[in-house]
Amino acid sequence: MTSEIIIQTLASGLLIGLIYALIAIGLTLIFGVMDIVNFSHGEFLMLGMYSSFWLYAIYHLDPIYTLPLTAVLLFGVGAMVYRVVIKKIIDAPMLAQIFTTFGLMILFRGLAQFLWKPDFRTVGNSVVSGTVSLSGIQIGLPQLTAGVGAILVTLGIYLFLTKTRTGAALEATAADKEAARLMGIDSQRMFTLAWGVGAACAGVAGGLLSTFFPIFPEIGANFILTAFVVVNLGGFGSVVGALLAGILVGVIEVMGGFFLGPQYKMGIVLCLFLAVLMFRPQGLMGKV
Repeated sequence: MTSEIIIQTLASGLLIGLIYALIAIGLTLIFGVMDIVNFSHGEFLMLGMYSSFWLYAIYHLDPIYTLPLTAVLLFGVGAMVYRVVIKKIIDAPMLAQIFTTFGLMILFRGLAQFLWKPDFRTVGNSVVSGTVSLSGIQIGLPQLTAGVGAILVTLGIYLFLTKTRTGAALEATAADKEAARLMGIDSQRMFTLAWGVGAACAGVAGGLLSTFFPIFPEIGANFILTAFVVVNLGGFGSVVGALLAGILVGVIEVMGGFFLGPQYKMGIVLCLFLAVLMFRPQGLMGKV
């Protein structure tokens, strides 16, 4: 019985780790292309969750079915944020960039509290409600669906970056902005694309989470700190590193909470973060 519980806990860690990876991929993509740390990334997740909730509450559309619409909406939000705000501070000192994205975080959170109140909301009866049994292990169907969805979106992002001309242009911009510009690549278009895709990743993660996680204005703060740990562990700018690190962090967090107590799981993740900073600051897949 104990071994079954451990395996079930390990599966839960794997599934939540895939969600962490999806959130972190959007974050690391923005950093890799522009060298900007986006502190408002968690609020894109929050907007994705609210988008899914209101489509469900008003039009009775399940969050799973509205994932493409959520991705498009958040892509638009990300692109707009870049064009209206980030574009103006792209060449500013790093401190100005940090304060700008931090200010965006406060703005989005405040708007959510004003418009939708600080109440907890939930999607009552999704099409993926319930549990499934896999080899005798009970797994929540929403969590399993979210994990599979995260894998598919991550695979799509990876194929987009490695198999398309636009993805290659994005990778080239991330590698050397000046050289990419000399080769005729429109850097502003690439920056807009990076913010749009990054926000869409967070939005899809939010849509997947909305099927089993409460929705409230501060929800982004619950995930963004872990996302930064994942990005740092995987290596800033590495999509593959973010995927591997997300799974690793999810498993360590859940298993640590199981063996030591849930009150310690965030402390374990932060200790991992400090250890990476001390012994391998470039991360698992980052370049020296």
